[in-house]
Amino acid sequence: MSFPDPTETFRQEARELLEQLEQGLLDLEQNPANDDLINSTFRALHTIKGSGAMFGFTAVANFVHEFETAFDQVRKGQTIATPALIGVALDAKDHIHKLVEQPDTKLAGGDAILEALRAVIDGTNAPAEAEAAPVAAPVAQGAVIALDMPEPAAVIAKAAPAATTTWRIRFRLPSDALVYGTNPLLLLKEITDLGPCVVTALTDTIPTLDVIDPEVPYLGWQIDLTMAEDPHAAIEDVFMFLRDGMELSIEPLTGTEPAVQPVAAPVVEAAPAPVAAAPVATPKPAAAPKATKAKPAPATEAPAAPTDTKAPAASSMRVDAERLDELMDRVGELVIAQARLTQIAASSSDGNLKTIAEELERLSSGLRDTTMGIRMVPIGTLFSRFRRLIHDLSRDLDKDIEFITTGEDTELDKTMIERLADPLVHLIRNSVDHGLESVEKRLAAGKTPKGTVRLSAVYAGAEVAISVSDDGAGLNAERIRAKAEENGIITADTKLTEQELNQLIFAPGFSTASAVTSLSGRGVGMDVVKRTIDGLRGSIDVTTKAGVGSTMTLRLPLTLAIIDGMLVRVGNGRFTIPLSAVEECVELPDGIEGNAKGRNFLDIRGALVPFLRLREVFNTAAPAEPHQKVVIVSSGEGRVGLVVDQIIGNNQTVIKQLSKLHSPIKSFSGATILGDGTVALILDTAHLVGFGQSYVDRNKSEGKAA
Repeated sequence: MSFPDPTETFRQEARELLEQLEQGLLDLEQNPANDDLINSTFRALHTIKGSGAMFGFTAVANFVHEFETAFDQVRKGQTIATPALIGVALDAKDHIHKLVEQPDTKLAGGDAILEALRAVIDGTNAPAEAEAAPVAAPVAQGAVIALDMPEPAAVIAKAAPAATTTWRIRFRLPSDALVYGTNPLLLLKEITDLGPCVVTALTDTIPTLDVIDPEVPYLGWQIDLTMAEDPHAAIEDVFMFLRDGMELSIEPLTGTEPAVQPVAAPVVEAAPAPVAAAPVATPKPAAAPKATKAKPAPATEAPAAPTDTKAPAASSMRVDAERLDELMDRVGELVIAQARLTQIAASSSDGNLKTIAEELERLSSGLRDTTMGIRMVPIGTLFSRFRRLIHDLSRDLDKDIEFITTGEDTELDKTMIERLADPLVHLIRNSVDHGLESVEKRLAAGKTPKGTVRLSAVYAGAEVAISVSDDGAGLNAERIRAKAEENGIITADTKLTEQELNQLIFAPGFSTASAVTSLSGRGVGMDVVKRTIDGLRGSIDVTTKAGVGSTMTLRLPLTLAIIDGMLVRVGNGRFTIPLSAVEECVELPDGIEGNAKGRNFLDIRGALVPFLRLREVFNTAAPAEPHQKVVIVSSGEGRVGLVVDQIIGNNQTVIKQLSKLHSPIKSFSGATILGDGTVALILDTAHLVGFGQSYVDRNKSEGKAA
């Protein structure tokens, strides 16, 4: 049995926390007074620090500790989250990411980032706090632990501020704390960072050596902390991951309690876990004070245990994507086997066989939907990544940009979301760099100085339409054509529709930039977008209006694995049409023949719909059926009718990719295996709709010419 690598587990969780931290910082820039955002950002930092120390990422823990210490001034309201502070904090987040991914590499720049962070917060380059040098435990009952001392005999290195209160904090860790990697000395270090304090080890529950368990934290701790604020919230943050099962009390000293006098304590290296130095008598364990979360209560009054009436929270577990892919493959094979059984049962007179086939069909359909649902991920997980991109582009290009996202709950197959990241980066960079004008040009055009980039997603049948739009200058058709002719993509006498002209921006090497910059000018970005979307069996629509803006819409199938299909016959061949693209089926009226100009149209409830005879498209030699059917399919805003000889029925279609030898054939997007073991090609409806819409465009152009 294999166990997951704990360091890889930490990296995965750290990536999620860093993404959460980035989003929190970007939100905080827009709403700097939001306490919830400040606290959630601080908790993300605290979690990364604690987990990093637990898994041996010392550089991460040390850097985040300094980051957290500086950011704590924002949390305490001593400074505000200015754009300059957010910018440095984002640089610090990037440095943490490098430390997590490259723990064995000495990375430069961390100290400079921390110095810049301190300078932004308080206007000075305050030196970082010295690293703690805690003493080894245990010690005798009542002994004082000196932490973070410049000199051995000094207990407090800094004077206590005026109008302060001394709080007595007692805690005992859960019995399994050491097993899960908790270091009590790091916890004590966090508390001593809050202010002047005296730390005392409580050794009254340490057993004799013959029964001691080195994995059990027998020591308790008492800290007399002097500070101006109520320390409850800060102490709760220190023990954020240990509150279940631990004992904690926080009480103000009234002056009648016996105070422990500071004594000299040597500073030595911290031990990984407290162990007994010598056998001592085993007294009866004393009852520790109960934990308090709100206002302190007398030690003799234990608060009543709250009654939890909430339903248990939904649990989740992390599963490798490879296992989900393997599960989907198995489900696909099951669907093929089920289709074969259904076909055999249909030709059999055995009633029991038919019953079993129907039950298996129901179960396989449910398993298919459940498995596909597991792979579906909200596209908001992808959209959130681009906020940082917009933030950096706004700074680099000196453009004020408002970034708006909608449809974050729209779900898409995880594999597709991963492959969409790069295309969307190129589209957004293109909108910001080429689309949005400078502030001066926007004001001259009567626009607001702040440009807008919108990223949206919406369901369109069994497709998802993802749009990137801007309110910039729009595409310059004359400039695009001139550049295309200059690059030899088209000739001067080539006639193109508006849509075909706009599609030229996706040609390899095409760019209208006047100079090569770090963002654009080499003509490779949009070519990557086109190739990736084609590989996902999707399409790109481009709409633009001069002076108003442009919109790039990606239309993608929900999944790349299993779809519902309509099986049709053309001559002796069978083909599958994705059921999500089918609008309706009608019978081809008698007497309709295509003319020499290719004007093949049907009147569907007052709307002219072009149709394609698949027999002609596929060069079928078999004689035509007397009563042919027309399957009306759509893609985006376009519709086309596909004339077939017979509609066989609907089935679950497991998509098998075609080989590279068949990649030039654009009419098919894949193949599937039918119940009898034969292969049926899957029609690429987007390509066929585009081919049919060319009839409409030619008809319009010929009508204008006439």
